[in-house]
Amino acid sequence: METKNRCYTYFKIVGDFDPDVITAKLGIVPNDRWKTGDHRRNGSLYDFSFWTCGRCDEYDVYVENQMRKTISGLLDRIDVLNQIRNDYDVSFYLEVVPEIYVNDINPCLAPSLDVIDFCHATRTEIDIDLYIFSSEDEEQDNTQIN
Repeated sequence: METKNRCYTYFKIVGDFDPDVITAKLGIVPNDRWKTGDHRRNGSLYDFSFWTCGRCDEYDVYVENQMRKTISGLLDRIDVLNQIRNDYDVSFYLEVVPEIYVNDINPCLAPSLDVIDFCHATRTEIDIDLYIFSSEDEEQDNTQIN
């Protein structure tokens, strides 16, 4: 069945650190990164560093499958992640960003035990940024495209 719903997931590190050091320690090329003091597009300065990896845009009604894909490259790096957290006083987040239409099939947002185990082992918080759209929102989106 076709769905209008979407979701993406990713892992992020936030704090005051050099993203290049995180990249070197983890041996993973980030999806996005910046450091404290870098310029935003609007010219203001970031007041925190940011590093992300594992972005998964492959929507699955069982969002736990996307979460698993996101953390899959980190499972063998739990010790390194904990060292990074301790050395740089950073926070870890598993970001889940579902976009749901009211009359569509509801996704399951519950993390699986293996995802919970990873989050517990690394002190990673699960952050769900939920966006809900009505059918009218979709009609407006289509009107704006045409």
